[in-house]
Amino acid sequence: MFALVSLIIGLVALLLAVVAFLPLLGWANWLIIPLALVGAGIGMISRHKAGRNLNIFVIVIGVVRLILGHGIL
Repeated sequence: MFALVSLIIGLVALLLAVVAFLPLLGWANWLIIPLALVGAGIGMISRHKAGRNLNIFVIVIGVVRLILGHGIL
């Protein structure tokens, strides 16, 4: 059950991260990264690793996007 919840949170965060790649929407990553952190935490509770890995991937994408946009753009 935790794996499914983690996957759903990860997919929502990934969709939001794709939208945040548009110019001037990089600030949304400040909201997406904590969401993915919650999903990764839930994914660590479960036996399956897919949800945790998806959320870690989204966190990395969000952090890279924040670095490229200097935290704002």
